[in-house]
Amino acid sequence: MIGIPKVEDGAALWRIARDSKTLDLNSSYSYLLWCRDFAGTSVVARDGRGEPVGFITGYVRPESPRTLLVWQVAVDAEYRGRGLAAALLDGLAARLRTAYGLDTVETTINPGNTASERLFTSFAQRHGASVAREVLFGAEDFPDPAAHDPEVLYRIGPLASLSA
Repeated sequence: MIGIPKVEDGAALWRIARDSKTLDLNSSYSYLLWCRDFAGTSVVARDGRGEPVGFITGYVRPESPRTLLVWQVAVDAEYRGRGLAAALLDGLAARLRTAYGLDTVETTINPGNTASERLFTSFAQRHGASVAREVLFGAEDFPDPAAHDPEVLYRIGPLASLSA
């Protein structure tokens, strides 16, 4: 079951992100706020009991209202390898195409994160879009450059087709 996150999902999203061991973990408070303030531009997958097992958080860029910035993608370990992240991304993009006229998706990926690279390049292929890459934030931009890899911006667009 795929739908819009609720505030009550915030703690579970935080746990899924923490357990991924690959995402930058934000405060638990931020996931609660995300589920309140950006629920409309995010998506959650639920198991048969209605518990969150995967999510995508994102927002429409204020300076570029037809662009979705995907903040985080995470799937519980038990549900990985089933195409859930791709289904979440396709469904979210289709929903936002209707709501905002979405034609571009952006995300940042650390070098070497092959799972995210595959997810977003295959998304671009499915939707007839090109992928432009550039370093958005270098390691030197972070407070502790030795502790953070650069963030490479992937700009995917224009999206030729979107259907859920």
